[in-house]
This record gives sequence, structure tokens and C-alpha cells, in this order.
Amino acid sequence: MNIVCIGGGPAGLYFALLMKKQNPAHEITVVERNRPYDTFGWGVVFSDQTLGNLQLADAPTANEILGAFNHWDDIEVNIRGHRIRSGGHGFCGIGRKRLLNILQRRCEDLGVKLQFETDVQDDAQYPDADLIIASDGLNSRIRAKYADSYQPDVDLRDCRFVWLGTHKKFEAFTFAFEETEHGWFQAHAYQFDGDTSTFIVEAPQAVWEAAGLDRMEKEESIAFCERLFAKYLDGNPLMSNASHLRGSAQWIRFPRVVCGTWVHHNGRQPVVLMGDAAHTAHFSIGSGTKLALEDAIELARCIGNAGGDLNQALRDYEAVRSVEVLKIQNAARNSTEWFENVARYVNLPPEQFAYSLLTRSQRISHENLRLRDRDYVEDYEDWIAERAGVHRAEGREPIPPMFTPFTLRGTTLKNRVVVSPMAQYSCENGLPGDFHLVHLGARALGGAGLVMAEMTCTSPDARITPGCPGLWNGEQEAAWKRIVDFVHANSEAKMGMQLGHAGPKGSTRVPWEGEDQPLAEGNWPLIAASPEQYLDGVSDWARPMTREDMDRVKADFVRSTEMAARAGFDWLELHCAHGYLLSSFISPLTNQRTDDYGGSLANRLRYPLEVFAAMRAAWPEHLPMSVRISAHDWVEGGITPDDAVEIARAFKAAGCDLIDCSSGQVSKRQKPVYGRMYQTPFADRIRNEAGIATMAVGAISEADHVNSIIAAGRADLCAIARPHLANPAWSLLEAAKIGYHDLRWPVQYRSGKQQLERNIEREKAMASAPVIVRAEEG
Repeated sequence: MNIVCIGGGPAGLYFALLMKKQNPAHEITVVERNRPYDTFGWGVVFSDQTLGNLQLADAPTANEILGAFNHWDDIEVNIRGHRIRSGGHGFCGIGRKRLLNILQRRCEDLGVKLQFETDVQDDAQYPDADLIIASDGLNSRIRAKYADSYQPDVDLRDCRFVWLGTHKKFEAFTFAFEETEHGWFQAHAYQFDGDTSTFIVEAPQAVWEAAGLDRMEKEESIAFCERLFAKYLDGNPLMSNASHLRGSAQWIRFPRVVCGTWVHHNGRQPVVLMGDAAHTAHFSIGSGTKLALEDAIELARCIGNAGGDLNQALRDYEAVRSVEVLKIQNAARNSTEWFENVARYVNLPPEQFAYSLLTRSQRISHENLRLRDRDYVEDYEDWIAERAGVHRAEGREPIPPMFTPFTLRGTTLKNRVVVSPMAQYSCENGLPGDFHLVHLGARALGGAGLVMAEMTCTSPDARITPGCPGLWNGEQEAAWKRIVDFVHANSEAKMGMQLGHAGPKGSTRVPWEGEDQPLAEGNWPLIAASPEQYLDGVSDWARPMTREDMDRVKADFVRSTEMAARAGFDWLELHCAHGYLLSSFISPLTNQRTDDYGGSLANRLRYPLEVFAAMRAAWPEHLPMSVRISAHDWVEGGITPDDAVEIARAFKAAGCDLIDCSSGQVSKRQKPVYGRMYQTPFADRIRNEAGIATMAVGAISEADHVNSIIAAGRADLCAIARPHLANPAWSLLEAAKIGYHDLRWPVQYRSGKQQLERNIEREKAMASAPVIVRAEEG
């Protein structure tokens, strides 16, 4: 096979040597525009896992790389005069030039042709090649030429950064944060050889410009960085090896590259993107070179396994790598956004700031940190618990963050787990009966700190379906009191009531008879902020509310609030999300009013805030109130996370204690980006920008998720929905799974606790035991 690699970076070189090793008869050329052994940049970082992959792919190369690596385990975070370290991270640094030298020599030893100082303008220069690898970097000409095929999406990120070096030797991977009058700067520093470290300085674009760095010459901006980070440099200067860049050009913005496909057939041969030409991952997770090398490993493997069918090999390669790369890019995006928004987190206590940094990508979780550095995690758990007012008893295990108490006003929850309000559609005439007693009672016995009733409607025409619960008459109040009294008498859980009005999404069948479908008969009139039909051509039309409607509905909410207080609820939540009545006022997708209740966000919030204020006045002062919002409509022109922060600030000013951060369900045109804990970033941002407690909800399914969220200060509570449907005792089970034995169980169930804990410990022991395989005789 005749293979041409356009670009002599790690991807092209490593693929070339692997293919030559696989079959010495391959004719392989690597074409590079720079001079031999020339490169820019300083050190690159690998994890121990990446080194293992290199060892399996080509041991001679891996051994030489290993011999040149500087290895460290610790990460050090410096913020506001505090220095916090954690260990067990397993990183290696190597100079980029040294890495390329090793790969170039290995290519030469194997017989790969290296062609330097050749600037390839077009792949058409190689008509005889059977395969062209476009490893021509971030600004790939090949990718640009075939953009219609590759479908590149380049997202230029907000921060400016400069890649520098220093002879200060850092013992740990060091993050340093320094405040200026213009805003915050951060440094990422790590040693990569015997006497040199990489030193990357970064700041948001607006901060960088305010500091005047856009107008400084290169030497002047380096001096600025030396002064700012002097206490970390111990008198060592900062150095640049980008002699080809002048002035502020050395400060760049990171482009996130995502391609729809990596393979193009130009009529002569397939052209395959590899490395930065195909994808980028922000330097803050150190995976750019890792991705490039692992691209090469996978493509070489697929070609070797395809039995000569190159097209099948390319299909297999793209199928495997696209998934793995997306995982890394998602983690890198999380990390990028964290560093772009450092100002959001700097007011966290230094201990929590450091933990937030360590877990920023969501690839490292609470339990993963424990595997790396148990002492660090247990000390941090003690710190979290002490801030919550509890202390670890001598000889007992640390208290996981999810099982620390949380207090708002006069209500203290025993832990941070909430049974999310989940519609059950199992009432008649709005009356909760035995089903709700068993449903909510079982979950209260299951260990959660707060059990939320599903959205309960303030009038018959406020219901979503005929099966929805209500709180508009004395019979319903008594029924709810029966449930609350049971929970209080038989558990330590608190009970929460969520009040709402379906608005334009009302008068529909229960979901198992046709979700969002209007009733066949017995429909009731619908109201909304503006004329609305939730399902085009299907739903009934809602008419716009008049002032008289507003007064009536507000009075209904107040009446239900008073009933909830008499029924003994500990917590009250107002539902302003998911396209229901109050949400229809907030979202610009559904509010087209031209009066004082339409137009600007402040106007659209006017009526929901009126309702909230009236409820807050009627609700006991010592009990908390929360508001559920859709923090993102997931539709162009709808509510954005920026809006959500302003919405939270408005409700906070009105006396709200906590924002329950959901999203979507406002429009059928929505395109949510689902994933593990996918709505948690909304809770994080609102909590740390609006300065109000938050509840995270959405795809939170295990204790590790909850502990990570609470410990990092991304939310104060976690609402668990579907897992609680599957297992009312989810909290008790998760405590046993993570080895926390001090969570109290109902006395009636304690023998089950002991058995469960024994079984889990037995399963863990069996999973970690060596497997002995004996050959059969004969």
C-alpha cells in the first residue's frame, strides 16, 4: 500500500511507523512543512493509561518515550494564598520536540520516508497514493478543501492563552490563580524534562483586553506574566519559543474542532483526517496528543484486521474513534467552560474551589478521587460535614457529602437527596388516596431527606389530566394531611408540596392512554400567556389570560398555599417550568403579549413574581419556598442559561430560597443535549452566579453523582426521579454500595440492612479476587 501522511506531527508520524511495522512492504511517506526536528510549543502531557496503550502498540517507541518522561502524581491548586494538593493522578510530561524526535527516529529506523520543508497545498499532488492521511493540524488545508464532506464545526473559545516555558521545576501539576484589577488570570504549569517546565497563562478575552495585553509587544506581555506569577517562579524568567509570532499574536484562542465525518473519497483514494485536523480537546485536560496517537493506533489496528478491505477498515475506524473522541471532547468542553468562568468559582472556599477544579470535566468523580487519594477525599468529606454542622464520630467512617444535613429557614433536611416530584396521574377528582400514601410513604421510608409530592393543581381547570392531584378543597387537604402525618410519624423525611397550573398543556389524557393528547370528551378551557396550541394541529387552543384571569389564578395559588400549610408540609415549591401556565409567561417562545406582561424578561416575569409574592406572604415565614424553572428551552430564541441566572435573581429578590433547575418541555421543537447529569451545569451556574441555593435534577442516578455535585458546590440538593421509581429505598441502597453504614434505616428494616451490606461486601471481595483457571486433564 502506498500511504502519504500530510503533516509530520504525532498523528502522522505514529501512524506511519505503526503501518510500516505492520507491513514493511508498505511505501509510506510523511510530508512536513517545517525543518527536520523543528517544532513549536513546550511540553505535552500523557496519563499512565495512554502510556499503556503506546506500550502495546510499539514497545520500542514506548520505552524510549518512557525514558524521557518526567512523572508526577500530585495536582496542586493555589488560590487566595491557599495551597491544596491531592495525589494519585499519574501524569507524565515530555517535551514536544523530544517526542517528535523519538517518533522521527523510529520512522527512519523502520524505513518510513520523511520529507521536510515541503508545504503541501493540495492532496492532488499524490495521485498514486492508495491512502492519504490528512494530519496537517488545526488549520488543516485538506479539511478546508473538503469541508462539504467533513462538515467541520470550529468553535473559537473565549479565553486567550500563551504557551511559555520556564526553568522553575514544578514538583506537581500546578494551577495558580491570581486576581488583577481587571479580573482573574490562571496558570497551568508542569515539568516535562530535567530542567524545564511548561507555563501556560490564560484569561478570558475581556480580562486580557482590559489588562492591555492586546496592545503589548511579546516581551512586554511576558514581563506582565512574570510579575503576576512571580511568587511561583522563584526568580526564573518565562521564555517563548514562538519566534515566528510577534506582539499579541502569541496569545491565541482555543478552537474546538468537531467534524461530522473523518473520511472523504476524492475519486482517487480515501483521505482520512487524523489528530487536530479531525478534532481538538482543550489543553486543560492534556489530551490533544493522546487523541492523535490513539487515532493512529486504532486506524492501524482496523487496517490490519480488515483483510485488505480498506473501506471496511475506515468504517470501523470512524465508528470506534468517533465515540471515544466524543467522550474526551465532552470532558474537555466541561473543563474549558470551567476555566472560562473561573470568576464564577473564586468565591467558593478554597477547599471547595480546588475540589471543583479537580472534578470539572466530570471524568473524575468523587469515588474516582477516592481511588487516587483516599486521605485527601476523607479530609475533604470531614470539612464538608463540619460546615454542615456535623462531625465524624471517633472510629467512624467519614460522612459522604450527600448524607450531610441541609438547612433553609427553619427546616433541616437530614441529607441532600430529594425524591423528585413525579407525576403519577392516579387521583380521582384531584383526591390523593391509598396509592399516594403508599407511593410517597415508601419513598420517605427509603432514606431521602425530602420527598416532593408531584405537581398539585390549584383548581380543576389547572390539571394536566383528570388523574392529577389537587389542593382546592377540604377533602383534598385532609387527604394530603393523612400522607404528611404518616411520613412525619414513620420517618425523618420532610414533605414538600409543589403547586402548579397546567395552562396550555392541560386537559389531556393520562400518558399511557396517549401522551399530550387531548381528552376524547370532558375537556375544559385552557389559558396561557398568549394564544397557544402546544401540539400543532392536535392540542386545544389556549386563550390569553385577562387581568381577571390573573387575579383568579393568583387567588387559587394562595388558597392552595394556605391548605398546604395546614396539611403540615415542610416545604413549598412553585412550578414555573416545562411550558405550564407560569412558564408560558416566562419563555419568549410562548409569551407574545404586548402589554406590561410581555416583551422584556422583566415584563415576562411580572406575573409569575406576583403569584410567588402572594404565596410567600401566605406561607409560614419559617418554612422555605423554592421555584422550579426551565433553565434552557433548548430552542433557538427561547430561554437560555444566561436568562436563567436573571430569572433566579428575580425570584431570590422576591424571597425565594432555592431554585429547582430543570429544563425544556416548553416546545416540541426542543433539541436537548442529553447525558449524565446534563442539567447540573444550570444548577451550578445559578448557584454560583445568582448566589442562591439550587437543586440539580436530570440523569443523576448514583451516589457518586450526588456526592460529586454536592462536594463541588454545583448544587445544594439533588432530585432523583426515575431511580426512585425503580427503587423507593434508593438512598439506603446507595449508602450501602459506597460503604457508608451509619445511615439510619427504619427499625423494621434493619435486618435487611445488615444482609444487604454483607452481600455487597461479598460481591466486592469476589470482584477483586484473582481468577484461577485450571486446565482440564487429558
